Amino acid sequence: MDSTPRSGIDSAGVDSAGIDGAGIDRAGVDTDGIVGDSIHGDRRWDLFLGVVAAGVTVATIATDETGLARRLVGVGSIVAITALYAFAGRRLLHRDDNVPASAFIVVAILLFGVGTYAASIVSYLLFALCPLIFLVLTLRRAIPLVVFASFTPLICAWLRDGWDTELLTHLGPIFVVSAALAVWLGTWINRVIEQSRERAALIAELRASRAEVARLSHETGVAAERQRLAGEIHDTLAQGFTSIITLLQAADPALRDERLALAVRTARENLAESRTLIAALTPTALSNASLADAIRRQAASFTAETGIPASVRVTGEPRELPTPTEVVLLRAAQEALTNIRRHAGANEVDVLLAYAQDVRLVVRDDGAGFDAEAAGGFGLKTMRARAEQAHGTLIVRSDPDTGTTLELEVPA
Repeated sequence: MDSTPRSGIDSAGVDSAGIDGAGIDRAGVDTDGIVGDSIHGDRRWDLFLGVVAAGVTVATIATDETGLARRLVGVGSIVAITALYAFAGRRLLHRDDNVPASAFIVVAILLFGVGTYAASIVSYLLFALCPLIFLVLTLRRAIPLVVFASFTPLICAWLRDGWDTELLTHLGPIFVVSAALAVWLGTWINRVIEQSRERAALIAELRASRAEVARLSHETGVAAERQRLAGEIHDTLAQGFTSIITLLQAADPALRDERLALAVRTARENLAESRTLIAALTPTALSNASLADAIRRQAASFTAETGIPASVRVTGEPRELPTPTEVVLLRAAQEALTNIRRHAGANEVDVLLAYAQDVRLVVRDDGAGFDAEAAGGFGLKTMRARAEQAHGTLIVRSDPDTGTTLELEVPA
């Protein structure tokens, strides 16, 4: 079986000793018109072969240089070659390796030789036979068979009519030129097709590069906008809350008035929220540390502020993740620790970062649970939204007796 790549002259109609050359790779790669459609190419090649076969058949029947029996043998060989192509050749055009390409061509040349021996006018079938050889064989195998097929009419005339010097001097140059032209055109078109395939591959790479540039530009724009929003919040809301706290404390340093004390507490809480929002928009924790180290720092800070021990465990082989994915995981850990500090009243916190095919973050506490279904806090909504943006899943399980477990899994 001939399983090696073939020279691949396009089935759109190659005419070697009549090669059309318009066709491009029948593999059907369609890149901005560089490579033609294989289905239409097969149909054009079928039409070309049919026209050549029909024309040679009519000419064979119409000639009066040979007897009727020989003409019928010639027509029979043309019909046999056409049928052989219909049942086996078309499958070879679609790279069907179950059909032995070399055997197909050898049988076709033998049938062509029989027809040419019976009626010399059948030799015009070379207009279709030569490109067919280039279509189904590699260039290295096709060239000697094309040369042999081109000299077959000369050999048949010698076997049929005997040796004649006129045969050599008149027909010999014709078939030599025909063979040389067929080989040259076949080689040239094969090179054109290879260049077309290379251009198609380059265009595909260019499109992929453009998509990557667009993605990076989008991420850069998003990062810039997040930075701008963080700066705006810092310069407006955070500074405003700080000013409110300063003014209220200046008016009543001891905060003996409960209303002033409540106002200061409210301002401080909102200042903390503003700073959390600023931190969420500018993940500096990841700029000079890995995700695992950033989470460890968050846990250490949580323990320092609350006195609640928070352990961090990392499993699997840590690896660098896309920045958006790391941001989602870090923010989830921060939000979970913030909620524990504010609401849980926990005695212990465990954080797990597991690297596998996907990356999983689990934060457990033994504090007071809550109704995860009914919880409508902004923090949980934000975490769910971020998980969806990262094509991940967020699961929250909470029970008053066992505490709360937050599990976030995102694709790596």
